[in-house]
Amino acid sequence: MSTYNAVTWLLDRNVDEGRGAKLAFTDTVSELTYGELQRQSRRAANLLRRLGVRREERVAMIMLDTVDFPIVFLGAIRAGVVPVPLNTLLTADQYAYVLSDSRARVLFVSEALYPVVKDVVGHLPDLECVVVAGKNAFGHKLLAEELAKESDSFATVETHAEEPAFWLYSSGSTGMPKGVRHVHSNLQATADTYAKQVLGIKENDVCLSAAKLFFAYGLGNALTFPMSVGATTVLNSERPTPALMFALLSKYNPTIFYGAPTLFAAMLNDEASKNERAGTRLRICTSAGEALPESVGLAWKARFGVDILDGIGSTELLHIFLSNSPSDIKYGTSGRPVPGYKVRLVSDDGADVPDGEIGELLVEAPSAGEGYWNQRAKSRHTFQGHWTRTGDKYVRDADGRYTFCGRADDMFKVSGIWVSPFEVESALITHPAVLEAAVVPEADPEGLLKPKAYVVLRAGSQTDNLYEALKEHVKQKIGPWKYPRWIDVVDSLPKTATGKIQRYKLREGEAKH
Repeated sequence: MSTYNAVTWLLDRNVDEGRGAKLAFTDTVSELTYGELQRQSRRAANLLRRLGVRREERVAMIMLDTVDFPIVFLGAIRAGVVPVPLNTLLTADQYAYVLSDSRARVLFVSEALYPVVKDVVGHLPDLECVVVAGKNAFGHKLLAEELAKESDSFATVETHAEEPAFWLYSSGSTGMPKGVRHVHSNLQATADTYAKQVLGIKENDVCLSAAKLFFAYGLGNALTFPMSVGATTVLNSERPTPALMFALLSKYNPTIFYGAPTLFAAMLNDEASKNERAGTRLRICTSAGEALPESVGLAWKARFGVDILDGIGSTELLHIFLSNSPSDIKYGTSGRPVPGYKVRLVSDDGADVPDGEIGELLVEAPSAGEGYWNQRAKSRHTFQGHWTRTGDKYVRDADGRYTFCGRADDMFKVSGIWVSPFEVESALITHPAVLEAAVVPEADPEGLLKPKAYVVLRAGSQTDNLYEALKEHVKQKIGPWKYPRWIDVVDSLPKTATGKIQRYKLREGEAKH
């Protein structure tokens, strides 16, 4: 069997092809060229060897988006060790679960995030060492000091294309996260398909991603895709507020901006940023996490003159597999299958459904994970031979475009007809008073399900006769049976760290009034 290590293709190839002095990453404080990243990743590999971490063992990463992240992530893969980047917004209990579940031998943690896990790390039998990225080691090891002790010479471990390279934990919106195991070849698979054939990414691109590196979406945006062509990435360690993103767009003038529907809407509606621009070189934006409402895409294009490519991806499939493309955009849809991916829509009994009918989306993907760690039943349900079940409900039109209808567990019927929460939400936010909306089923006095809406209003909006106005607005937009029978005005909607609305929490009454 021939050998293949993802770092050889992602990083070493760039140096071999003469891009050693090219800027790879900047985090507003530090910079890394491709040559420096190669040397530092070798030091990280030597550090892991000194700490006694063996091939295929796991190391956890609770790290902000700084230049330290690619050093550790790529250094581990170079050593044949499996890095496990973790969501930086989890609670101590969630970290305790994931660190125990992954049996991580070493934890790399950013200084600012250490306080969350300080009471956890001493109670995990498999965790032998903590390495802190920053200036305060909290009694542990400092990453910069440890790297400085190591040689920048390291013989990259001869791994195989189908060998586990890294894990990503799913967002866990309805329970504890699940560890998705990805192999070495999966990174290149996403670059050869979406990045190359949809984005058309080039060496002179400068990338800015609001989604963080620990997300599958952010990892592709800010690491895999730019490194696949020797481009440059701007990393942001802070929360992506409208003001901050506009500041970064102005300062670094990127060519590609990767966002999410919630952020695009917030940037469009932020009063303090109403005169901000998106830079002079921006050529394309992308959106994932949830479907992009048509009104948001059109408003963004009208204001900034740049299209947003809406698509859908997942942790299980590593990046976007269904997307609009620069030459083929229809706002309100997720577009068509990314070249290299095949999709099917199936009914509850597994039969393919015709155009115009709602079905669950199944994907045949070159980047599919090989399963969940320690979750055999869930692995069998999700990863079914060549096909991966997404849990997303879609409808395909006669032109072959796919439109999102909702998660399988969010859909419900009204008068015997399927209602998509997303469709009702998209109609609601086209009303000038509504900033955000979420729709869930609620039983009426007869026990029949009807739509109930939770809305976040724009600043200064009037609430007089709001219910009647929104009801009629939805009726006119999408049909008389889909309007919300109840509307609650709330301060915010519960969301995952990826920006997905947690409708199950609304069904359980967890809304902020």
